[in-house]
Amino acid sequence: MLTEYIHAAMKKAKYEILEDDKTFYGEIPELQGVWANADTLEECRDELQEVLEEWLVFRISRNLAVPVLEGIELVSKQPV
Repeated sequence: MLTEYIHAAMKKAKYEILEDDKTFYGEIPELQGVWANADTLEECRDELQEVLEEWLVFRISRNLAVPVLEGIELVSKQPV
């Protein structure tokens, strides 16, 4: 389920070339704070996925909401 969520999120990524330094900027608009900047598009994609994974671990570990993407809902189950 986590892998599916990551794939769904990465499909929503938006990329652009920054005019100032010609580096690539990428973000996932639906996930606040998930962005990356790198010299090449491939490096930017890799960094963006790493940031996404860290963002998910942080939010899940603290029981913070994670937006539903493409019908995939990540819910932390609390022990009974």
